[in-house]
Amino acid sequence: MTEIVPKEAEALLSWQGLLAALEAGHKLPLSDIKDMFLYRDKDTILNRGAWIDGLGALVKAATIFPGNAAKGLPTIYGVVSLFDDATGDLSALVDFHLVTKWKTAGDSLLSASRLARKDAREFLLVGAGAVARSMVEAYSAVFPDARFTVWSRTRESAEAMGLPVADDLEAAVKRADVICSATMATSPLIKGEWLQPGQHIDLIGAYKPGMREVDDRAMSRARVFVDSRKTTIHHIGEIMDPIASGAITEADIVADFYDDPALYARRSADEITIAKNGGGAHLDLMTASYIADRWRSR
Repeated sequence: MTEIVPKEAEALLSWQGLLAALEAGHKLPLSDIKDMFLYRDKDTILNRGAWIDGLGALVKAATIFPGNAAKGLPTIYGVVSLFDDATGDLSALVDFHLVTKWKTAGDSLLSASRLARKDAREFLLVGAGAVARSMVEAYSAVFPDARFTVWSRTRESAEAMGLPVADDLEAAVKRADVICSATMATSPLIKGEWLQPGQHIDLIGAYKPGMREVDDRAMSRARVFVDSRKTTIHHIGEIMDPIASGAITEADIVADFYDDPALYARRSADEITIAKNGGGAHLDLMTASYIADRWRSR
């Protein structure tokens, strides 16, 4: 069993390498995925498992306690276990936060690499947490001329990013080429009437029912993509709610990463695209396997 040292392992990784691993992983047989959620008020226990024939198996367990932030504690604790595909033996323990960082950002980076205009320059980060910081690294690997602005509910957290800060969210959305929303919002922050032709929106924050970052009008104006239909359509408010209201239908989900890449693509310079990052366990497995492979070959 391999124990991976996070700081040393991260130095071996690249965003382009991860994108190649995600592309390769989606060419393997469809993953078997199971998620278990337990809730206590705002707290969540998440247990995710994935098995991809030819790659291996993973179990990722986490607790999500939003109230920890006020106590100066991490809001998420967890562990990632990799298992050998042929024998079922525990093959590696990978740091939870390392896997989550690279999986979450890599997921939306893959979407943006396919859907954002190639000349995209103005990137708006909605939310100023750890995910937003990772997205600066990730986007910069594919869009080297990217310029970042950040908006947050609290100006202090936005300023801590060390980037230009937007005070007016509506104006900032209208100026952006790419909008990345990574918040814990339970009601929409971004309105569809603000969106402009040619924009791409990466939605990361909502991970369960009762969470939304954009409104129904945004969903109905855009061509909508997901990383996996299996882990988003019936599990996340961002997709569930507009389907329930009739703003979109399941048929309006254009493609996920298992579809032909030609379908998961921008058709014109003027269309608006939205990609919902559901972050399923199959993506954790692909990412953790990439990390373990890089570690073993160091």
